[in-house]
Amino acid sequence: MKRILVTGKNSYIGKAFYDYISQFKEYTVDSISVRDNGWKKEDFSSYNVVFHVAGIVHLNMKKVSDEQKKLYYKVNTDLTIFLAQKAKKEGVKQFIFMSSASVYGDGAPIGKERVITKETQISPTNFYGDSKAKAENGLRKLEDNDFKVVILRPPMIYGKGCKGNYLMLAKLAKKMPVFPKIKNSRSMCYIGNLVEFVKLMIENEERGIFWPCNNEISNTSELVKMIASVYGKKTLLIPGCSLVLKLLSCVSSSVNKAFGNFCYAPELSAYKTNYRKYGLEESIRITEK
Repeated sequence: MKRILVTGKNSYIGKAFYDYISQFKEYTVDSISVRDNGWKKEDFSSYNVVFHVAGIVHLNMKKVSDEQKKLYYKVNTDLTIFLAQKAKKEGVKQFIFMSSASVYGDGAPIGKERVITKETQISPTNFYGDSKAKAENGLRKLEDNDFKVVILRPPMIYGKGCKGNYLMLAKLAKKMPVFPKIKNSRSMCYIGNLVEFVKLMIENEERGIFWPCNNEISNTSELVKMIASVYGKKTLLIPGCSLVLKLLSCVSSSVNKAFGNFCYAPELSAYKTNYRKYGLEESIRITEK
């Protein structure tokens, strides 16, 4: 039986993984909050695996003070490394870190492609992505034969109760009978597929960098239409909006976030065991219902 410690007791991913892995009798799992210094008193020696998901994510990047920027590095970088050091010192064999696709920087604007492959170099364009990249670098220095490090770089994660860009699209889908028809490509990762992937990382005692995501590449327009259909609504997709959206993207970065391009090459997210238990349509139905 393997014992797992989840750091980030109240996080979306942490709670989802805790609930999922608790179903399997071959694992026992505990979760702790790392918001204060109480974690320093915890004994990690009885755990085989630490799954570190705690971090700062959802802030408006344009309205962040210098003090808040420092907090990103304090939590996303320094705390990650301190936790890994403690885990290694106390005999934990595997440390799984929830990094982010943000280490690759921004997606391509409307009309341009951006496909991430194994050869793509990390190039963060904001302090969130940079704080995750620096944490990755620190973790690699700790790895040895007895301490395995797994780094996960998922794209946008969604599921019931999620926050972020998916929630914005879902709200639009429920309200707008018409929507721009744009050809774009976005990788996404349903929470049900992600937690299965983490389970496989533990089961197979993996180490290295991984890119879990859905099997399907998503299109923003079709995604909105799909969400609306769950509620019995029809969305009319209007072609010929590219130029208008390109102009709007000069004013608001959220336009490119919604309609730009950012996806993983299929071979990048493949794994020797199938972890994609849910297809895109099914995952949308579960998320919305």
